[in-house]
Amino acid sequence: MSSIQSSIGIIILSFSVGSLTYYLLSDLAKEKKKIYVEEIVGQLTIFIIFIWLGKILLNFSVFIADPLAILSYPSDAYAFYLAILLSVITIMIQSKRGRIDILPFLTTFTHIFLISSFVYEFMQIIWNDNTYSIGYMGLIALLNVAFVVLREYVSIYWLNLLIFLGWSVGSLGLTVVMPITMVFGYTMASWFLVLLLIICCLLIVFRKKKEGGISGWD
Repeated sequence: MSSIQSSIGIIILSFSVGSLTYYLLSDLAKEKKKIYVEEIVGQLTIFIIFIWLGKILLNFSVFIADPLAILSYPSDAYAFYLAILLSVITIMIQSKRGRIDILPFLTTFTHIFLISSFVYEFMQIIWNDNTYSIGYMGLIALLNVAFVVLREYVSIYWLNLLIFLGWSVGSLGLTVVMPITMVFGYTMASWFLVLLLIICCLLIVFRKKKEGGISGWD
């Protein structure tokens, strides 16, 4: 249990640093930053609930036999994937209903995610001597630099899309050269990263089509 508590503590600390960094560095008005950070915290809370729901569904027989025993079961990658799917659906619904301004929300998430990921992987290397984190931390460091540079030249739509395209390609590359690639302690399967890469590419095509950037598609 101490290992689980330690992992949770590192994740909480990482996102706290990410949120604080966003709050200090963002050039938005104080009220806007407060709103966006609160939205991220709310969605992360929902995401955690979805992970627990996924863990219950994936170990339903254990849950029925002994509900408390599910507490000792670690959340595996499939619970993580299910939580991502349910979170995306939730965010899309909230966006359609006008409860979330999706582009600023995604930009805030991207900023906090990149900083939090770097802090998490750094602590994994320093505290847990996890050398597998070095490659992923390097990728996140490059994406942090790209995020700072690109936001001066592209719209927030392209900023978010290019960062997650780079994350998908980089993470997929790491799965080839590294034994495992993990995000906040969850192993990333190649098929999942390929799926994200395909989604990013489709979004690029649709956006280009909408902007009239692909000849013959107008």
